[in-house]
Amino acid sequence: MKLCSMRLILLCSFVLLNNSVQAHSLQNKLYDTGEAIPKPRVMTGFVEMQHARGVPDVPFIDEAGKTQTLKQHQGKLVLVNLWATWCAPCLREIPELQHLKQEYQGKNIAIVPISIDEEPKDVRPFLTQHNFSDYQTWFDPTQNIEQIIPANVVPATYFFDAKGNLVGFVRGYLDWGDKDVIPYLDKLIAKYGQ
Repeated sequence: MKLCSMRLILLCSFVLLNNSVQAHSLQNKLYDTGEAIPKPRVMTGFVEMQHARGVPDVPFIDEAGKTQTLKQHQGKLVLVNLWATWCAPCLREIPELQHLKQEYQGKNIAIVPISIDEEPKDVRPFLTQHNFSDYQTWFDPTQNIEQIIPANVVPATYFFDAKGNLVGFVRGYLDWGDKDVIPYLDKLIAKYGQ
């Protein structure tokens, strides 16, 4: 009986510790983001946070094997899209995000796809097979992103302000090609990309 109780206490302690570590960045409120930008219907699932959250700078790798961090995009609104090769809705988002990346080239937004596939070597052949050879992505095979945000749903898109603070997210598929997305992103850039 004592052994069973001790195991239960240890298990509960582990669960609480694990949850507090993952919740760390979401509890770190830095500033009130002010009045939310009115959303078009297509952005219904997007949550603009009431308080920006400070997040740790974690490493990812690019296709050349070099370490990359979100910090290199400070000064811009950063849109991070988590995706995986086994995710059918992700496949629908890729061409739309690729188009957005071209549309916003040279503007105050960085669009950063991050694959959470465990085998980065499988990603490029997958993209080539689906005619997305120009689609550049970072990799997070060890899910470092979990230190910032949950990676238990893909696709998921997270927005960071010009100082690298988390300001919004949408979990699940979003029709990035909808005509109302670009005007809304322009407002997000004006608000958070400075």
